[in-house]
Amino acid sequence: MATPISSIPNLGPASEEAMIRAGIPDAETLRSLGADAAYQRLLDSGERPHFIGYYVLHMALQGRPWNDCKGAEKDTLRLRFDALKAAHGAKGGIEGIEAILDEIGVIDPAGPRRRTAKPARNG
Repeated sequence: MATPISSIPNLGPASEEAMIRAGIPDAETLRSLGADAAYQRLLDSGERPHFIGYYVLHMALQGRPWNDCKGAEKDTLRLRFDALKAAHGAKGGIEGIEAILDEIGVIDPAGPRRRTAKPARNG
């Protein structure tokens, strides 16, 4: 019988729903994928990159409290997160000003795209 993702400490119903949308149906699948592969699937499914969510996932799969990530370990995870995010962008993620807005959390990359402006009418 499959174990719910939300049974893993630090991962609640919202995390579970996102994982299921990304094709990760249960805790066993999540554990077998590991944090990096699972997070890549989340990005591929349209989830917006967020460093805290990334390291919380790492801590959860290690059975550690989410706020246990500190110092050099956190710095190392930040480098891995940045690499995953860059790889996702290289596969056709958002570009230009939208990428910058996404990076600072202003837009939802899974949301509707910006339309081009209509030409002004004369008269």
